[in-house]
Amino acid sequence: MDSNYKYTNKLINETSPYLLQHAHNPVNWYPWGEEALTKAKEEDKLILVSIGYSACHWCHVMEHESFEDTAVAAIMNENFICIKVDREERPDVDDVYMTAVQLITGSGGWPLNCFALPDGRPVYGGTYFNKDRWTKLLQSLAGDYASNREKWLEAAEQLTEGVKRSDLLPINSEPAKFELDSLTKMATNWKLSFDNKEGGPNRAPKFPLPNNYKFLMQYGYLNQDEAVLDHVKLTLDKMAMGGIYDQIGGGFARYSTDIDWKVPHFEKMLYDNAQLLSLYSEAYKLYKSDLYKHTVYQTIGFIERELMDKTGAFYSALDADSEGEEGKYYIWTEEELKPILGTDYELAKSYYEVGKKGRWEHNTNILLRRKSDQEIAEKFNLSIEELGNKISTINGTLLKEREKRVRPGLDDKTLTSWNALTITGLIDAYSAFGDDRFLELALKNAKFITSTQIAEDGRLLHSYKNGTSKIDGFLEDYCFVIEAWIKLYQASFDIKWLEQAKDLTDVAVANFYNSERGMFYFTAESSDQLVARKMELNDNVIPGSNSSMANSLFVLGHYFDNKAYLNMAEIMLNNIQPHMTGYGSNYSNWGLLYLNQAFPFYEIAISGKNLIEKSRQINSDYIPNKMLVGDTKESPLPLMEGKFVEGETYIYVCVNKACQLPVTDVNEAKKQINSTLK
Repeated sequence: MDSNYKYTNKLINETSPYLLQHAHNPVNWYPWGEEALTKAKEEDKLILVSIGYSACHWCHVMEHESFEDTAVAAIMNENFICIKVDREERPDVDDVYMTAVQLITGSGGWPLNCFALPDGRPVYGGTYFNKDRWTKLLQSLAGDYASNREKWLEAAEQLTEGVKRSDLLPINSEPAKFELDSLTKMATNWKLSFDNKEGGPNRAPKFPLPNNYKFLMQYGYLNQDEAVLDHVKLTLDKMAMGGIYDQIGGGFARYSTDIDWKVPHFEKMLYDNAQLLSLYSEAYKLYKSDLYKHTVYQTIGFIERELMDKTGAFYSALDADSEGEEGKYYIWTEEELKPILGTDYELAKSYYEVGKKGRWEHNTNILLRRKSDQEIAEKFNLSIEELGNKISTINGTLLKEREKRVRPGLDDKTLTSWNALTITGLIDAYSAFGDDRFLELALKNAKFITSTQIAEDGRLLHSYKNGTSKIDGFLEDYCFVIEAWIKLYQASFDIKWLEQAKDLTDVAVANFYNSERGMFYFTAESSDQLVARKMELNDNVIPGSNSSMANSLFVLGHYFDNKAYLNMAEIMLNNIQPHMTGYGSNYSNWGLLYLNQAFPFYEIAISGKNLIEKSRQINSDYIPNKMLVGDTKESPLPLMEGKFVEGETYIYVCVNKACQLPVTDVNEAKKQINSTLK
């Protein structure tokens, strides 16, 4: 215990920044684990499971109002065993109690506060409570539990059964049939919610949801749906020019509170920015927008500058708050900007809508854009190149000035799943722009994962900080690392990445797969047993772990000619198919797998000394429904059998192992691809 503070609780021994934020509360917090659960049973007390994360604004508010208050803490300590959970470290615990609160209240969010019996079964909960409501709730629950035990037991039984049944999905016994009509219905229903003025959905708040737009872009391209393609471009333009994007430093905030992408919830999450790298890189291939290239490069700069450790590991998040105020680090008054920018002020004012669209509360401004570079260049009689140089100088000046401010809190734990998403984002950027630096960053991070986050027996670990790797990996760790390794293979053609992807897939199948339901659990068989073992079926701000596994099983099945993998992917997609048409946003990553079933999926094999050059040329165009396989010599992979010719570089365009005549020119290969598209 720390003598420099009046109060210190059991969280002091944790590594999570969120848990450490609460280590000196007067509340006797415990981390999730056997000690707290055993104590609850021994003392026959209700458990409070309080869940949040370090960058959560309302988590901070509730801490200041209630958890730092000694009178409130006294009630909590006397009547409850209080457990603090970092939802990013323990997404399994979060899923169980979030589901319970959603069943109770119809909604969820963080901070999440769920009360449970001493055996962990949930009975009541909610999200944020102000101090008065929280105090009354604590007193009411404590009194009622003491006097009305039978009611509590009955409620716990019913609610826990509801949690267990929430993701029950029977195996679909109908023959697998993946027709384009189903996706067209899904897209048609989805279009009803498009905001075709500001992009995104026609409601607030607006989340980037990268996988949604990745699917819509691929669907629009393959099905020649111009309305969908226009909506995707509008959305990507508006996000990149909006206040949700850090115009001077790069990187996206978690979401916009309004329909204009203007006012962000200022926290910056690694997982959002990792996926947005992928989205904008893929979009660049299709739309060839300089805005998208700038966004990718600037966002990678942000990740390197603010979220990267010297080992190549990536940190998790930046807080929304600094000096107790949300967004204070990022906003500007005109009075601040004028002396900082001097003669460049008028240009910056016009470019970033200062005093106009950018005006926010208390005479501050959120820097954002409404006009194109062409419009601004014409207004100030500049060439596009001159404008770009001036804006780069302005951004550098403002960034240097901003760094003098009190910085938002940094969540410096490293999560395997989010790091793997970042590898994928970097490789997609490498694929789009051919910048070797992006591949180097991805390989450096991959080295960190392989050397630090993979146990001797091949299992993945979930979390890392200060030299300590801990918590058995969840399905999200396996699926996103598998995806990243496949991407690394397609960038480097080093077969070790494919072999490691296959090894991790086999570990995941052995420890997470339920053959009776044809889907994967989120937790391994050997993990801590919660009151319910859940499956993550829907896609959300991060693709669901089952949809990610299904996509990788499909691709690895093609690489290794593994019919078991292909069959598993088919069963999984067939299970989900009946649910997809009504709410496409929840099934966008499943939709990508569906597209690869409904349209030709190209196995592009490149054999010969010019492998890397040819692969870069192929990657310069938007061909989403493909996989690359290649070698500069003979290869053991089935798709490469008989394709190596000494001194030549041949390209084979294949579908289901049936290949067209080999060609040496990339443009000829692209013609073969275009000729077979439906």
